[in-house]
Amino acid sequence: MEIEDVSVREQQFHGRVRETLICVLLFSCLYILSYLILTHFKKNAEFVTDDIEDATVNKIALWLCTFTLSVAVGAVLLLPISILSNEVLLTFPQSYYMQWLNGSLIHGLWNLVFLLSNLSLVFLMPFAYFFLESEGFAGSKKGVMSRVYETAVMLLLLSLLVLGMVWVASALLHHSPRARESLYDLWEYYLPYLYSGISLFGVLLLLLFTPFGMSKMFSITGSLLVKPRLLENVEDTMSCAVLEEASLRRKLKSNPSCYLNMESIKEQFLNVQAQRISLEMRRRASPWQRNLAYPLAMLLLLALTMVCVLVVCFHVLELLFDERAMPRGMENPRLGLASISIFGSLGAAVEVVLILYLMVSSVVGFYSSSLFSGLLPRAQDTTLTQIIGNCVSLLVLSSALPVFSRTLGITRFDLLGDFGRYNWLSNFHIVFLYNVLFAGLTSACLMNTLTWALQRELIKAFGLHKLPQTVSRSTIPFKLLVASGLSRIQ
Repeated sequence: MEIEDVSVREQQFHGRVRETLICVLLFSCLYILSYLILTHFKKNAEFVTDDIEDATVNKIALWLCTFTLSVAVGAVLLLPISILSNEVLLTFPQSYYMQWLNGSLIHGLWNLVFLLSNLSLVFLMPFAYFFLESEGFAGSKKGVMSRVYETAVMLLLLSLLVLGMVWVASALLHHSPRARESLYDLWEYYLPYLYSGISLFGVLLLLLFTPFGMSKMFSITGSLLVKPRLLENVEDTMSCAVLEEASLRRKLKSNPSCYLNMESIKEQFLNVQAQRISLEMRRRASPWQRNLAYPLAMLLLLALTMVCVLVVCFHVLELLFDERAMPRGMENPRLGLASISIFGSLGAAVEVVLILYLMVSSVVGFYSSSLFSGLLPRAQDTTLTQIIGNCVSLLVLSSALPVFSRTLGITRFDLLGDFGRYNWLSNFHIVFLYNVLFAGLTSACLMNTLTWALQRELIKAFGLHKLPQTVSRSTIPFKLLVASGLSRIQ
């Protein structure tokens, strides 16, 4: 009996060591990747300075931002890793080399990411910002430690303010005596309540930015690829652009006093030069790049968006008739027993692709919005304050991605650990309204994008974009479109 107990304890010990090593290796890889990304965007002038104190503070803030960004990437990979692990164990149930991939490891990763994401959001990122802005208390000795003391005091005051707001909100929204009379149950009640509010805020941001990002993905992909042009002679258009560029260059090199509208000439020259470069790229592109890559990319984006909408619409119907469709958490995941998707491994692979597509779309929509477009990082020209803002934003979006995907029914993999303990997940009205709003907003954005894109391409194909600005394109009769197209074909 004692030998069996020792054997069980040894297995538990080796399993815990193995899980710790895997988590450390995974996080180290993510940290190195995040550090390379941040060093590509950071402003080098902030780290090459004569003030050693400022350089040290900037390096510490950069390390904290790197840690936060690595946690954000880990949060994005949580669901894909969990789904793929289940399918791998289902495919190789008796493989000796896959025994390390178990439910305990996946559950530990979820708990670790939840803990580190909240630690970064509540403590590390505010500390990094206050640390950058601090100068030490008046009259104290200058140095890094004086900045640390000031930052600690500011962070303590901020924590008291946030906890006070959480206490007031819980007292107003919940009428239980525990929420109004006790401040001692901090760990069991108020911190989970704060995490639930942060997750709800992140999920609402994903609701707003993901449909908008899906519509912007079409225009961004179109700018990166060579578009096929209907009824267009590239050589003739190229010759006209070269002649116009040469004429404008001669005007710019001549006496500027001869032209009163020199600024407009410069603007025309830049536009024509950009048009010529675009035409050169189209002429150098191979036929499959010119005629096949762009339509395939557009069809792929359209298919992914349509699949997302259809899955959400089906999930709305499930919510009405089956209460098991509600998002919930599970304590002991049993991997390798059944496939996550009803379509097997192929359906699981599609779920992983859809989850990653939702995350990319949300990031694109976030940076494309007028409110947050100023946070868009630029290579070698992004300040540390902007880096902190970007890391916080990406962490909020990525940590809400598992809850977002499960709430929409993109995947059936239930939430693990503290991700499934949010208060609002059990509210049917919130979940149902959220699914309906996502399906409606995505459909509206998709219809608007396709309609305007089709109209714009037809106008360019028929040469009507060269009409004067005073002519309203909406008043162009259909006969003129047909006649213009026939004349170009002839």
